[in-house]
Amino acid sequence: MSKHKEQKYDRNQQLYQLTTLVAGEFSLQEVLDKLAKAAVEIAGVKACSIRLLDEESGQLEMQSTYGLSKAYRNQPAVSKTDAVVSAAFAGQAVVLDDMRLDNRVKNKQAVLQEGLVSQLTVAMQYKNTAIGVIRLYSPTAKRFEDEGISLARAVASQCAVAITNAKLYAKAIENAHIAEQIRLAGLLQRRMIPDKAPSVEGLDIAATYIPCFEVGGDFYDFIRINDSTIAVAIADVIGKGVPAAIMMSFFRATVRAYGQGTTGTEGMQQLMRMLNQTACAECRDGEFVTLFYGIIDAKTNIITYCNCGHEPSVLIRDGRLTDLDKGGLVLGVREDAEYEIGSVRLENNDCLLFYTDGLIDAPNFQGQMWGRNNLLKTAKMFSGHCADHIVKNILRYRRRFVGLAEQIDDTSIIAVKVKGPA
Repeated sequence: MSKHKEQKYDRNQQLYQLTTLVAGEFSLQEVLDKLAKAAVEIAGVKACSIRLLDEESGQLEMQSTYGLSKAYRNQPAVSKTDAVVSAAFAGQAVVLDDMRLDNRVKNKQAVLQEGLVSQLTVAMQYKNTAIGVIRLYSPTAKRFEDEGISLARAVASQCAVAITNAKLYAKAIENAHIAEQIRLAGLLQRRMIPDKAPSVEGLDIAATYIPCFEVGGDFYDFIRINDSTIAVAIADVIGKGVPAAIMMSFFRATVRAYGQGTTGTEGMQQLMRMLNQTACAECRDGEFVTLFYGIIDAKTNIITYCNCGHEPSVLIRDGRLTDLDKGGLVLGVREDAEYEIGSVRLENNDCLLFYTDGLIDAPNFQGQMWGRNNLLKTAKMFSGHCADHIVKNILRYRRRFVGLAEQIDDTSIIAVKVKGPA
C-alpha cells in the first residue's frame, strides 16, 4: 500500500473513531477536549480551537483548545457578526493564509506568541443550524488547500453531532436528577396524607387520595379534638406541580397548628380568619386555596362546618341530598373576607361525603366530564353501605366512565357514616 493510501486509510479510521463520541455518554467538556485533540491528529496541524455559539448573547466563547497556551484559550468571546465567523456560518471554509498580516485577525500579538501562521475556520452545523466554529492552525503559510478543507468539513460535521449529543446527554442527566427530586418530594408529600382513617366511636370513616402527578395540590387531614370529636379538613391549592405541593405542605401545617383544640362556631370563625390571613400573606397572584373544614362531635352527633370556596360536601339521608354550602370566599383573596359557619344535627346512617374537584372533573376519551350528577347518583346508590364500600364504589364507577383517559387533576375523597352516639 502506498504512503498516500496509508495516510488516507489512517484518516478514515480516525474519522470513524469520532463516531464513538457521538454515541458515547460523555460530558460536554470531555467531548470538546477529545474533539480538539482528534482534529489536530486527523488534520496533521499544530493546534485547534472550538468556539460554541451562545444563542442569547450571539457570542462564541472559546470552549476547548489543543496545542495552544492557556493565555490563548482565555481570549475574549467573538461575535457571530465577526467577518470570519459570519462567512463560516454562511457555509464558507475561511482560510487565512497568513494571520500575521490579515486585518481580520484582532490580536496579532497572541498569534505571534503562539507561532501561528495559517488558519482554517469552518462552521459546525447540526440540522442546518450553526452551533459554533472549529479552527485549525498551522505554523506555515498557505497550509490549507482543498484536501485539508474537505477533511476539516468532515471533522466539523462529526463534531457538531457529538457536541449536540453531549448537550442532550447533559440535559437528560439534569432531567433525571430533577425527576428524582420530584419523586422524593412526592413521597414526602404522600406521607403527609393519612395512610388510614382514624377510629372514632360512633363514626365509620374511609378516605382515598389519588395524585395525578408526582406532586400536587390536594390534601385532606384529620385532627382529633378529643375522644369523641374529630375535625375533617379537605383542601385544594389551585396550581400544579412543585409550587402547589410546597404551598399545600405549608397550608396543611398551618391548619394543624391552628386547628388543634378549636371547637364551636366562634372558634371556627376565628380559625377561618387566621387561615385566610395566612393564605393572603403567602399566596402569589393567581394562587388561592379552597377548603372545607368540618368538626364532627360523635357524642352530640353535630357537624359544625365552613366551606371556603370548595366543592360542597354532601349529607345523604334516606336518599335525600343536602349540600353543606355555608361558608365564604376561597382563602387567599381578601383579608377582610367573612365566613359563615354552618351546623347540622346528624342521624344514624347519615352519610357525609367530602371530595375535591378532581373527582368530578375527570374526562373520558370523548372529553366528557364524569360530573357531580354522576357522583351524587353513585353515592346515593351505595350510601347504605360502610364508608370504605362507598369510597371504593364511587371510584369504581368513575373509572368505568373515564376508562384509560389521562387525568389532569388530583382526586381526594372522604366518606363518613354515622353509626349513632358513642
